[in-house]
Amino acid sequence: MSVSPDHPPRPHDGTATAPPRVRFGVREATAAVLTATVALYIALVAFGNITDFDTNRQFVRHVLAMDTTFQDDDLMWRAITSHVWQDAAYVAIICWETLAALVLLTATWMWLRRRNLRRARVLSTAGLLMLLLLFGAGFIAIGGEWFSMWQSEKWNGLEAATRVVLLSGLALLTVQLTSDRPGETDSA
Repeated sequence: MSVSPDHPPRPHDGTATAPPRVRFGVREATAAVLTATVALYIALVAFGNITDFDTNRQFVRHVLAMDTTFQDDDLMWRAITSHVWQDAAYVAIICWETLAALVLLTATWMWLRRRNLRRARVLSTAGLLMLLLLFGAGFIAIGGEWFSMWQSEKWNGLEAATRVVLLSGLALLTVQLTSDRPGETDSA
């Protein structure tokens, strides 16, 4: 029986053996650490939003209502003043953050497990893109520009959103720099 690095031999008693660990270099370790850092951060953000629901609900309500902006009549038609819609948006944000945290925590586990780095890379990429969508497209573009959040002195989350975009973008670039290695696609 020939042994291939992609398919390790199985014991004769019929039980399966664990797939081999793949090479884990500096790039993979860096990707794992950055993924874990972002996972921890967004998990804490989601946890804070769940356990201290009202604080950031007020933030979302003020941003959507545009009540602390310059009150320009040419822009105020964009405001969403319904508490139902504001709260629905806030709950959707929390759900998205929680899902991204779970994806990134799973990716971190996959990186550390070192059995399928391709899956770790795919999960990291998915979770990081989720955060780039939420904080880049959601907070910076829609909140910052559409709802003119940049005009508010008190309810302006652009700096915090930019930090998340930068950290997530850096992590995403690092994850993408890890390359496929033999054995990455064959083990679960």
